[in-house]
Amino acid sequence: MTTDENKAVIEIGLLVYRGAQTAAVHGLTDLFAVANRIASEQQSAQLPLLRISHWSASSPDAAPQRTFDSLPGTSSRLGAVVIPPSLYDMPTAEEAQALAKWIRHCHGQGATLGSICLGAFLLAGTGLLDGRTVTTHWTHAEELSEQFPKLKVDADKPIIDDGDIITTAGMMAWAEIGLRLVDRLLGPSIATRTARFLMVEHSDSAQECGSNFAPILAHGDTAVLKVQHWLQGNGAVDVSLAAMAHCAGLEERTFLRRFRAATGLKPTEYCQHVRVGKAREMLEFTNGTVDHIAWTVGYQDPGAFRSAFKKITNLSPSEYRSKFGVKPKTAAAAS
Repeated sequence: MTTDENKAVIEIGLLVYRGAQTAAVHGLTDLFAVANRIASEQQSAQLPLLRISHWSASSPDAAPQRTFDSLPGTSSRLGAVVIPPSLYDMPTAEEAQALAKWIRHCHGQGATLGSICLGAFLLAGTGLLDGRTVTTHWTHAEELSEQFPKLKVDADKPIIDDGDIITTAGMMAWAEIGLRLVDRLLGPSIATRTARFLMVEHSDSAQECGSNFAPILAHGDTAVLKVQHWLQGNGAVDVSLAAMAHCAGLEERTFLRRFRAATGLKPTEYCQHVRVGKAREMLEFTNGTVDHIAWTVGYQDPGAFRSAFKKITNLSPSEYRSKFGVKPKTAAAAS
């Protein structure tokens, strides 16, 4: 959808449920408004306009509806849905079931999903996290694992970006997930300037070597979207063209044509981006060897992994870790 100024509009929905942290909802609303203002200063028709909306349900079994809209009267499809953390109460089972149905629908329509802190519980209730590695607040990591045994919880990672689903650990991580979405939708320079204006920390890895992989999801081809979700869920490990075509329910040649038309990438290129995206995360937040990371993300040949990584990021894996990896605390700093 476009505005009168002929700018594309991308809607970001913030889910306001009972017990949701209002600071996160209003903070994200302001963050996206600042990003819009900074983007408008570029006077570029190529940069979209972010439409910020709040969604809440009028009754426990009702689907959420817009209760706030920064661009009322505009027609658009949700490009992203963010689930804020909870301060105290979580929704009842009936409320959670209705919210999960709505979240699944948004995801099925191509929306990127994000959760902050305990918002991971609502997201896990959709079943979309099954088989994936996610993060949440360390005080509730064990509870999340017990309640949803099909997912792997790694609370040591502050953020896990799975392409179509992003989870964050800290209660105040709403700024980082907001900047991650600004990076995807408006570009790394706008995200960096937004962070600087708000005086919050933001990794400069996207600025120096390209944004984390942000797949095109709102293309409307449901067969291709099904494959994208499948690839994000399994990390694009041990997949073949035949398996992807089978997942889409298409003949291989038809699948190849439609996949490239929808995503802008060949399936092999897409899988490379998924794997390198996961490797970037591991290089930033873990101390595993490069060879082990290569094997973990699906490369049997470490040389091929290094080549693909440098092609996408312009850095070798070790250079990337040296620049952006979390530095271990020294004895003096820890004391």
